[in-house]
Amino acid sequence: MQTPVLVLNTNTKREQGRKAQLGNIQAAQAVADIIRTTLGPRSMLKMILDPMGGLVMTNDGNAILREIDVSHPAAKSMIELSRTQDEEVGDGTTSVIVLAGEMLTVAKPFLEENMHPRTIVMSYIKALDTAIETMDKIAIKVDAEDDTVMLNVIRTCLGTKFVRRFGDLICNIALQAVRKVTITEMKQKVIDIKRFVRVEKIPGGFLEESKVLNGIAIAKDIINPNMSRKIVNPRIILLDCPLEYKKGESQTNMEFQKDMDFEQALRMEEAYIFKLCEDIIKLKPTVVCTEKGVSDYAQHFLIKAGISVLRRLRKTDNNRIARAVGATIVNDPADLKEAHVGKECGLFEVRKIGDEYFSFFEQCKNPKACTVMLRGAGKDVLNEIERNLQDAMGVARALVVDPRIICGGGACEMAIGQALVKQAKTIQTSQQRPFEALAAAFEIIPRTLMENCGAKVIRVMTELRAKHAEGKSFSWGVNGTTGEITDMEELKIFEPISVKYQTVKTAIESSCMLLRIDDIVSGLANKEQ
Repeated sequence: MQTPVLVLNTNTKREQGRKAQLGNIQAAQAVADIIRTTLGPRSMLKMILDPMGGLVMTNDGNAILREIDVSHPAAKSMIELSRTQDEEVGDGTTSVIVLAGEMLTVAKPFLEENMHPRTIVMSYIKALDTAIETMDKIAIKVDAEDDTVMLNVIRTCLGTKFVRRFGDLICNIALQAVRKVTITEMKQKVIDIKRFVRVEKIPGGFLEESKVLNGIAIAKDIINPNMSRKIVNPRIILLDCPLEYKKGESQTNMEFQKDMDFEQALRMEEAYIFKLCEDIIKLKPTVVCTEKGVSDYAQHFLIKAGISVLRRLRKTDNNRIARAVGATIVNDPADLKEAHVGKECGLFEVRKIGDEYFSFFEQCKNPKACTVMLRGAGKDVLNEIERNLQDAMGVARALVVDPRIICGGGACEMAIGQALVKQAKTIQTSQQRPFEALAAAFEIIPRTLMENCGAKVIRVMTELRAKHAEGKSFSWGVNGTTGEITDMEELKIFEPISVKYQTVKTAIESSCMLLRIDDIVSGLANKEQ
């Protein structure tokens, strides 16, 4: 007999064929089971201790999964779905994992019967088209300028979160923040929450003190006590250069031959700083912010001119201030012009909140950037409120960009399931059975909502199927608080269609990708784990 040729390293672990596919499905199920109980208004919280000793208490799918360290490649792929969902639309991070896990679970019997994975994948891709058509059909067009509609959608998003007990406070904050940073470019609305909405978390006080500022607040104090701490209608100059003599990149040697040379070098440095300050002072600003340092000598001239100075700002903070006050960030004071000065701020003031000093740029005429001040009992509570606020702002942004809504509470998933069951009857090939199985997989969302609030799952699920089978209304879903079936339009439970699009597309496409894997090769590092 011929000796087998070993191509792979002896330390390499390899899984092939059905074993690899079934292993992937089990890993996906395990990830889905971790966060299944965090879905819906009656959801449970998870407490996670990270490697640094920090504590995370949350029911946000993405926040939970990013703290979990997994070694299986399919589990890592599932966790990535949640992160993508959070970045794209902000909500549905738990739904997408639960749905993707169920879609892989229903494919397991077909693989055990030796059905080719390609057949299942083709069936799933065909079902995705039907699902998107169904969502387009049952979507309701709304006016994104109507605050009542926007608040209903944001309320649905926050109804499953920690902040729901505080009423509409966080809903209003999210809506105001998104409205402030919305701009129109090339006839399209652009909302950059990540760059232009800054959330400042200040422990202490009451949550009711949280608000959206009509401007910017940064955790900086003026650099000299002789500078003004309150200026009405300030003229603001923003720089990203140091107001001090240039230091060498590494070691700098200066050679002096005469005894006066050292004094001359000092005078040249002072003259350089004086020129920088002179270029700034001639434009008569009252506030100067720079991303770099400011020397004592420069402070002396700026104090004499009645200018308040903030130094070592973050680049992102400087960009936000520029957008709020109408200023332009300048690299060299010699290039400063009147057009670069920010004049749209009504009040500059330094205040102490808790243990920190904050500089406020408030009463801006038309700020396209803002700061959200969050107050609360402790750090863990504030972190959870911030996560909830980011989700709410993501939902508000999604609705402004695509102003169509869809019924929540599992109503949309049931409608898609019914459409797939009808469509399956028209398929004559072997793709019919996976198509029907996928229709059943969509029922996992309403079923999980029922399980999490302790309802009688089989009875309520049968009633819900019957309501959707009649085909008269697509708005019947599960009341996540009581576990009864209810008309979602009456309860005002709505979600943006873009959140559902992303959830369904991501879940189906990731399932197809994992089903097509038939070989897993992992090196020594993974084997040791």
